[in-house]
Amino acid sequence: MLFGRRKKNPIILRDKGVKEWKYATCGYCSTGCAIEVGLDANGEAVTTRGVADAPVNRGKLCIKGITEAEIFNAPGRGTQPLLRDHPYQPWQERDWDTVLDKTAAEFKRIQDKYGRDSVAVVSTGQILTEEFYTLGKLTRGLIGTNNYDGNTTLCMASAVSGYKRSFGSDGPPGCYDDFEHTHCLMAFGSNLPEQHPVIYWRLKEALEKRKFPLIVVDPRVTMFAQFADIHLPITPGTDLVLLNSLAHVILNEGLADEEYIAAHTNGREELFELVQRYDPVSASKLCGIDADTIRNVARLYAGVPAAMSIWTMGINQSTHGSDGVCAINNLNLITGNIGKPGSTSLSITGQCNAMGTREWSSCSGLPGYRALENPAHREEVGKFWNVDPEFFPKKRGMFMTDIFPAIESGQIKALWLVATNPMTSMPNTHRIRKTLEKLEFCVVQDAYVDVEATQYAHAYLPASVWAEKDGCFTNTERRVNRVTPVKPPLANSKPDLWIFNELAKRWPQAAQMTFPESASGVFDEMKSLSVGTGANGAPRILDLSGMSHDLIEQQRGIQWPMREGEQTGSPRLYEDGVFQFPDGKAKLLALDWVDNNEKPDEDYPFWLNSGRVVEHFHTRTRTGKVGNCNKFSPTPYMEMNPDAAAELGVEHMEYVRLVSRRGDAVVMVQLTQRIPFNMVFIPFHYHDCVNRLSLGLLDPHSRQPAFKQCSVRVEKTDQAEAARLNVEMRAF
Repeated sequence: MLFGRRKKNPIILRDKGVKEWKYATCGYCSTGCAIEVGLDANGEAVTTRGVADAPVNRGKLCIKGITEAEIFNAPGRGTQPLLRDHPYQPWQERDWDTVLDKTAAEFKRIQDKYGRDSVAVVSTGQILTEEFYTLGKLTRGLIGTNNYDGNTTLCMASAVSGYKRSFGSDGPPGCYDDFEHTHCLMAFGSNLPEQHPVIYWRLKEALEKRKFPLIVVDPRVTMFAQFADIHLPITPGTDLVLLNSLAHVILNEGLADEEYIAAHTNGREELFELVQRYDPVSASKLCGIDADTIRNVARLYAGVPAAMSIWTMGINQSTHGSDGVCAINNLNLITGNIGKPGSTSLSITGQCNAMGTREWSSCSGLPGYRALENPAHREEVGKFWNVDPEFFPKKRGMFMTDIFPAIESGQIKALWLVATNPMTSMPNTHRIRKTLEKLEFCVVQDAYVDVEATQYAHAYLPASVWAEKDGCFTNTERRVNRVTPVKPPLANSKPDLWIFNELAKRWPQAAQMTFPESASGVFDEMKSLSVGTGANGAPRILDLSGMSHDLIEQQRGIQWPMREGEQTGSPRLYEDGVFQFPDGKAKLLALDWVDNNEKPDEDYPFWLNSGRVVEHFHTRTRTGKVGNCNKFSPTPYMEMNPDAAAELGVEHMEYVRLVSRRGDAVVMVQLTQRIPFNMVFIPFHYHDCVNRLSLGLLDPHSRQPAFKQCSVRVEKTDQAEAARLNVEMRAF
């Protein structure tokens, strides 16, 4: 008799005819999985596999990485440069010189008429680091606009701001190996199994070897919360209240590492005074977590040899996002949990190369974590680029979230969008649509011509996808890894590096500068700029001088800093307790919570929450075209509590209309107890859904929108009409 697997149909892996495997790094999330793309006899990409000896993923891939070969020839790829005089006219195919000449001429015309800052550039977290660096050189050194930012403002700006305010510099201080050493993990607003499945696998593997407490702070019973030892279902927007209360318990009960605080931080007394207002009883009335639980969690976190915190958008996308990050940093600083194995304050980044844009794109300053506000930095970069330092602005310009209102008010007349799609990603879609109509000239540079933003473009530049290009990505744990060109660019699309270099030639002063044509040549420039000293007189933390493209691929990724002469990179920052402020000490920040969110009321009685699902990435520009991703989540849906639905007469799998003060959307309902009675949840990936409703109040420090908190109501709707609209929107 046969039992078990031998009795079932065997799993068959179809031979896809792979003749060659080529190395790359996955182009979706920030995990940084090393990946190999399989090519058939015709040189077509037919499959992918994880790299077995890669330190990040150890051969594993999630569903997006497994199906990534399908994006090369997915529907909607841009194949030719396009021009038109007005967004409502048909596109006309043109050669590259014509379109680039027109783009440069329009930028110059508009700047001559309205001023240098009347042109804005909004970049991405998706292109290669060498491309980011070159775009920064073009924008800062030639075009000269100060209104230049990346769409990482929508996902990681609060983490960047919080790191700078607490530690004196951006740069996540920990690494994935910390899972192997920690004795307690607290996750804020993070649903790792769906957001970053391979990072979750690393955590799960560590938990199987050595059990330690897992605490998840999230208003929704996510998959991660279901796996946790303790779930804290916090009231949306009150993370700072909870964090201040945890600090209250730790400081008042003598649980803090006072020796570390005295040696390595400033601001203890101010923080101590502030958190007296956040005793657990008072805090519980605001954040929804009972006082005893707050005390127990604080004692647990402070009482173990090593504890670490991670977070994603649940913290960042808030009106208090930057303060929340600083409060997480406070928690780790007062317990001495920075710079040692298993102890870190680790933001889990969103996009595959959000770290690359933070480090090298010059969006928020100048390359290599240099600041426009620092005269020495302007002088240093100006000399290196052969640009007059006086050409650089004296402070950073508008964030992405300020650029669009400036278009609305007429301050900005031209916009260059590079691999970003504000029609889907920005809050309050109706307003963005009207805003883009006001532009005199709009350029969209993207691998896909069918992204929604092209509706408002005058010029379209077809870019190559991820592994049609050469360069590097940097992942969440500061690991620089290689992307090699797996196959030539499709049709007449071009690598972003080529586009930036060719556009730069349209400015006469480019002749005085160098724009290397190869990614390795650009990387050599970056290495040169990465050395030097930081604000505290110590060597710069963002040092790549010991790396090379060949060595990066050989080691399957290298974490910075890696200085010249070192054999490999550094897994952690601040191991010596020296931070990036002039006195070398971190700052404990006393941060009061301000209740400024839109909250449920009689007219709009539900919180609207949003997040990812495992099958999709961001705006579905790619995964929406991949069959095995799209078929599992093909349409917008909303999770709703069954008891709340019963009161409204709403049934499972029924369509409803969601209404906010800004717009409405029709979605299908899934009833689940994972959602509190007064909340609904929608995946944020669908252009016709969540951002038609979202509020997008901005954090005052990071200018990141509060996607996670607004109020809505649920209305019954005609089912046949809703189904028809849903089909039409999917086709659109």
